Amino acid sequence: MARAGSPAGGSGPAADDWRRQRTEAAAHQQRELDRQRARESAAARALLADFVARARERGLAPEPLRARSFDGSTTYRTPLTGWYLRRNRSVAVGEDGEFYVLSVPGSVLGGLRGVSVEPSDPPLVLGKGGRDGESIDLADALALVLDGA
Repeated sequence: MARAGSPAGGSGPAADDWRRQRTEAAAHQQRELDRQRARESAAARALLADFVARARERGLAPEPLRARSFDGSTTYRTPLTGWYLRRNRSVAVGEDGEFYVLSVPGSVLGGLRGVSVEPSDPPLVLGKGGRDGESIDLADALALVLDGA
């Protein structure tokens, strides 16, 4: 059902014009969201690079990173080493300065051979949109690791 004042359900030039305007507005909004995400990821990447340098200066040894199955029942070896950023070990920064989400589909072969995890675009807030108390600013999570908490 079309909203009052919108000819979306109608036909003719006015309806076509309205649909075109709405499509353009949606595309513009998506471009803005993509630009914002790119800015946030760039800022987060700078934080990660600084963290890796500071961790090395302080002699914080990276550890082998393990991925967990989506259902949480199994862990798998990865070829990565780095530092976990959350107590539940769901995300980490690798020695390469990349951000990793350590969740993978369950796999029998993964248990034997290990799994590979691709880097993800880092967020400025870990767990954003999660339940209360589950999100933390990336800068704060990195500081906790550096402080040994």
